[in-house]
Amino acid sequence: MDVTRINEKFLEKFGVQGELFTSPGRINLIGEHTDYNGGFVFPGAIDRAMVAEIKLNGTDRVRAYAVDLDDYTEFGLCEEDAPEASWARYIFGVCREIQKRGGVIAGFDTAFSGDVPLGAGMSSSAALESTFANALNELFGLGIDRFELARIGQSTEHNYCGVKCGIMDQFASVFGKAGHLMRLDCRSMEFEYFPFDPEQHGYKLVLLDSVVKHELVGSPYNDRRASCERVAAELGQEFLRGATMEQLEAIKDKISEEDYMRARYVIGEERRVLDVCEALRRDDYETVGERMYETHWGMSKDYEVSCEELDFLATVAKECGVTGSRIMGGGFGGCTINLVKAELYDNFIATAKAKFLEKYGHEPKVYSVVISDGARRI
Repeated sequence: MDVTRINEKFLEKFGVQGELFTSPGRINLIGEHTDYNGGFVFPGAIDRAMVAEIKLNGTDRVRAYAVDLDDYTEFGLCEEDAPEASWARYIFGVCREIQKRGGVIAGFDTAFSGDVPLGAGMSSSAALESTFANALNELFGLGIDRFELARIGQSTEHNYCGVKCGIMDQFASVFGKAGHLMRLDCRSMEFEYFPFDPEQHGYKLVLLDSVVKHELVGSPYNDRRASCERVAAELGQEFLRGATMEQLEAIKDKISEEDYMRARYVIGEERRVLDVCEALRRDDYETVGERMYETHWGMSKDYEVSCEELDFLATVAKECGVTGSRIMGGGFGGCTINLVKAELYDNFIATAKAKFLEKYGHEPKVYSVVISDGARRI
């Protein structure tokens, strides 16, 4: 990302130069709706990021400029100083969460920008939180460990932005490592890096953004979470994590058909994450792709969080010989993530654009991604 514009705007606003920090967005190759079931997720940081220029200003106030929005605000560091602008609440929340943990911080000036697409499921908000958590940790010499930096971002979402998210997005943004995905155990918080370099093996990773977001009546996420909790309770477990299909079949007559379908997806998804990890150890990208398709149709048919447009994109991918394709994220819209052989890439993109335009009246947005490093000083 070109930081020249940030430098220019910072100098224009504050008359000095600051230091640059960045943190990336993320993809999740496989492992969807597994986090709140105590299972595994398999994310990686990407080459699209938030970048902030920051300089301590010797006051007790934060002066912040959002370059992309051309919006400026100032706020103090006490709870009653919460800014109204939604973007500024991410920065304010990070400051407050650091203070709650005993970190002593003071005022600073900042200008920031990013190329993580909004609303495409790549976690632009986690990238913003991680940028500031890491920067303030360094600038004030706070000595906060990286897991706690991720939790600061998560707590910011919970307490200042009204989103009860899991830890995966912030974790991936902080811990990202170029050429590697990370298998995070959402129960124990243990994680392991797995080499992932599709280009070296003749593949490309590309996201197709349907540019649709369906607002469903009620609370579909909470409903599905409740389904999983009911089945886990019937099995005598806290989470579905570790449950087998045999155990599920044994209680089938004691649970609703809907709860059965939800649990069948989650139990299968835990197995698929582990299968993909083993496949990557032997550079078997074909198996990775097969599991991606299985996840897509599991999310579509059993978990019912897909939509017509995403099913269409996955079907077109299969017709074009794409190795793997699935919904990425919570569902109901957003992107498919696609693992494509390099020689098929151009035809796939052209075909998907043309067919989607013909059916839905607009083309999907195309984002090719490279797995990159996490939060850092530039």
